[in-house]
Amino acid sequence: MSATVSFKVPTPHGTSDVSVSYTRVGRGEPLVLLHGIGHHLQAWDPVVDIVATEREVIAVDLPGFGASPGLPDGLAYDLPTTNSVLGALFEALELDRPHVVGNSLGGLLALELGREKLARSVTAFSPAGFWTEAERQYAFTVLRAMRGIARRLPEPLVRQLSRTAAGRTALTSTIYARPGRRSPDAVVAETLALVAAAGFEATLRAGGTVRFTDELPGLPVTVAWGSRDRLLLRRQGVRAKQLIPHARLIRLPGCGHVPMNDDPALVARVILDGTS
Repeated sequence: MSATVSFKVPTPHGTSDVSVSYTRVGRGEPLVLLHGIGHHLQAWDPVVDIVATEREVIAVDLPGFGASPGLPDGLAYDLPTTNSVLGALFEALELDRPHVVGNSLGGLLALELGREKLARSVTAFSPAGFWTEAERQYAFTVLRAMRGIARRLPEPLVRQLSRTAAGRTALTSTIYARPGRRSPDAVVAETLALVAAAGFEATLRAGGTVRFTDELPGLPVTVAWGSRDRLLLRRQGVRAKQLIPHARLIRLPGCGHVPMNDDPALVARVILDGTS
């Protein structure tokens, strides 16, 4: 079951209350999971039970996504603000430099938290921020198209499509290499989450000039990329390795942009190895 925590974050006009939805399971060193743009914390469901056998796992709905409300007026969806929000979240949950694992946007945020010395280790699956300008424009165009299609589909049609492997492929093949493995209920839920994501457009606007260029010296870093990632192409993983030379770069055979669904056992092992 998810819970909600509220905390104060500074703004140019004082402090504002921010609320974040999260789940917390397992025992061991704390490990925070961050999803990608338009998704929600349930993206991690295929791996949570495995990882929770060895870690205390906190899966988070980023502000403006999933069950977390959007940021209040005066707070932007840019990296400095999100770093501040997540740092305040860690304080509210009494997390002292947890391991941070992220996918896509969440991978970039995990790296940012590492740069800010707020993470004990970072594991990033297909993180944003290692693109060329052409690659960024391509990814943003695909993301906007995905959301546009999802918003035009009536919910009964989404539910009907989700009942067959072919329908789940039509709805999710951009992010999953093996969409037929995703459960019908999960596909419906994440399609509705994409439609309702209050922070979607503002996050894309803020990401127009984002590049990650820090070497993160002294921080354990793992970067993993699906061999069948159709959104952020796998050559960006090589670029990440060049920028963070000490990082482990891992290829995920047969996995797409959101690999947790495609190969849960492999992804869980990468997480546990990267946080040991």
